[in-house]
Amino acid sequence: MDKHSTGATRLAWTLRSAVTLLALGAGVAAQAAAAAAPKAEVMHWWTSSSESAAVRKFADAYRAAGGVWGDTAIAGADQAKAVAINRIVGGNPPTAAQFNTTKQFRDLIDQGSLNNVDDIAIRDRWEQLMPQPVLDVIKVKGHFYAVPVDIHMSTWIWYSKAAFKKAGIAKEPATPDELFAALDKLKAAGLIGLAHGGQPWQENILFQAMLANIGGKDLYLQVLRDRSPKAINSEAFKKVLLAFKRLQGYVDTGSPNRNWNDATAMLINGRAGVQIMGDWAKGEFAAARQTAGKDFGCIAGLGPNVPYLIQGDAFVFPKTKNPDAVRAQKLLATSMLAPSAQLEFNKIKGSLPILSNVDTSSMDVCAQAGMAILKDKSRAVGMIEVHLTPDQNGALQDVLTTYWNSRMPVEKAQKGIASALLD
Repeated sequence: MDKHSTGATRLAWTLRSAVTLLALGAGVAAQAAAAAAPKAEVMHWWTSSSESAAVRKFADAYRAAGGVWGDTAIAGADQAKAVAINRIVGGNPPTAAQFNTTKQFRDLIDQGSLNNVDDIAIRDRWEQLMPQPVLDVIKVKGHFYAVPVDIHMSTWIWYSKAAFKKAGIAKEPATPDELFAALDKLKAAGLIGLAHGGQPWQENILFQAMLANIGGKDLYLQVLRDRSPKAINSEAFKKVLLAFKRLQGYVDTGSPNRNWNDATAMLINGRAGVQIMGDWAKGEFAAARQTAGKDFGCIAGLGPNVPYLIQGDAFVFPKTKNPDAVRAQKLLATSMLAPSAQLEFNKIKGSLPILSNVDTSSMDVCAQAGMAILKDKSRAVGMIEVHLTPDQNGALQDVLTTYWNSRMPVEKAQKGIASALLD
C-alpha cells in the first residue's frame, strides 16, 4: 500500500469516527432533552370515541409546547374521581386530575392538597374572561385551585327537524307552552315526543330545565343556592314540579335505564322529536354526520331571560414541591388554555371555550348561540352541582326520581325536596 492510499484510509477512518462521535453526541443530547422535558401524568375520564379525540388535542398541544404527556384514562367520572382522590390522599398523586367545575374538589382544597395556579390566572386574566359561576368554585380564599377547560350547558332542548316536519310543527318553540304544544303534536303524529333515558341524573336534568325555563333565574337560585324553605314550598315551585312530571307523559315505555346517547339516537333516526340534554349530545349528532341548524335544532332557553346553566371540566394539580412536577403543571395549564387548543378541543367535545376572547366563528350555530348568550353575564348561572354538595344533590335526585316514577303527590315531593336540601 503506497503512502497515498494509507493517507486516504486514515482520513476515511477519521471521518467515520467523527460521524460516529457526532451521532453519539446527538443521541446523548436527545436523551438529555427528553429527560429535561416536563413529564405529566394526566388523569381523566374521557374514554368515548369523541372524548378521546378531544383530549388528544390537549395532548398534542402539550407535546408541541415541549412536554411529555402520560395518559391515564379511567372509564366513568365517579370512578376516575375516586381513584384520583385515593392517590392524592395516599401520597402518589398524578400530575393533574380531572374534576367538574363544581364543589367536587372543595375538600381537597380545604385539606391543603392542591397547588394553586394564581400566576397563570392573573397572567391570562381569568377574572375578566371566565364566567362568574366557574370562578366561584375554582377561586377559594383568594387563590385559584383548578384550571377550567370548557363550558357545558346541561339543559339544551334538542329537536329533530325531520320529526317536527312530520308532525307539522313549523315554528321552533319559544315558550314552555309552545314546547308542550309541540310535544302534543309529535305524540299525535305517532312519534315519541320526548326521548329520555330513565336514569336519576337524567331526571335531574329535566327538573333543572323546568326550574330554569318556568321558574326563572330568581326561583332557581332561591331553591338551589339559597335553599329557601319559602321558595321550596311556594306555588311557583309547585308549578315547576308539575311541569316536570307532565313531561313523563311524552316518553316511551322503553325509557327506564336507557343511556342518554341512545336517547339522542332516537332524534337522529327520527323516532322522537325532542331531547333535553347537555351539549355533549352534539358529539352524537356529529358522529351521525348531522348538521346543527339543518338536521337538528337547538334551544338554549324558552325565553330571552332564561338562565344559561353552566358547569364544565377542570383539572386540579395535586400538591407537590418537586420543581419538575410544578413545571409540568404550569405547562399543562398554559397549553390547555392556548386559543388554538381551546378551539380544537371544544369543537369535538361539544362544549364552549372557557375564555371569552377565543374566536368561535368557526364553531357550529349552537355553540355560537351559547357564546352570544354568555355575553349577557346575568344569564350565566351555575348548574345544580355548583350550588349543592354531592350529598345534597344525591338526596334531591332520590326525591325527584321517586316522584317521576310513582304517584307521589306534588306536595309530598315539595316536602321531600325541602328535607333533602335543608337537613
